[in-house]
Amino acid sequence: MMELAYVKTPIGTVQLQGDTMGLASVHFMDIEVAASEVIPEVLLDAVTQLKEYFSKKRMQFELLLQPNGTQFQKKVWKQLETIPHGKTVSYQTMANSLGDPKVIRAAASANGKNPIAIIIPCHRVIGSDGSLTGYAGGLDRKKWLLAHESSVKQGELF
Repeated sequence: MMELAYVKTPIGTVQLQGDTMGLASVHFMDIEVAASEVIPEVLLDAVTQLKEYFSKKRMQFELLLQPNGTQFQKKVWKQLETIPHGKTVSYQTMANSLGDPKVIRAAASANGKNPIAIIIPCHRVIGSDGSLTGYAGGLDRKKWLLAHESSVKQGELF
C-alpha cells in the first residue's frame, strides 16, 4: 500500500509517496498543505535525506526508487541520476549520452515527466545556451535548487 507524507521545504511543500518497494514520487504542491505530523516508516529515510539535502548535509541520495514510467522514461531518469551535485548538462548532451542525438525532444519530455523531483535531479538539465528551460516544479524552484547546489555563493570570498 502506498503511503504519503507532506514535508515543508525552503521552496514549498512536497508530497512523498512510496511503499516497501521504494519511493514512487516527490511532487511539489501548488496549494498550501500542512506538513505531516507522523511520517510513515517506509518514507522516513526519504524525509530524512531530503531534510539533509536542504540543510546542505547531503549531496547524494541513497534511496530505493520506484518511479512509474515507460522503459525509455526510466532510462532517461537513470541518466539523470548520474549528473553530479552542483553540475548541469544540456538536453543535447543528455540525448547524446542516451546514444542518439535525435532523441533530444523525447529525452526532454521524459525529463519533464520525472515523478521524483529533486532526488532524480531533473533540475540539473538546462538548455544548450545555458538557459533555464522548463521545470515541472517551476523555473523559480529550478533556479533555487541550482543555486543551492552551487559551490560558489554570491559575495563569498575565497
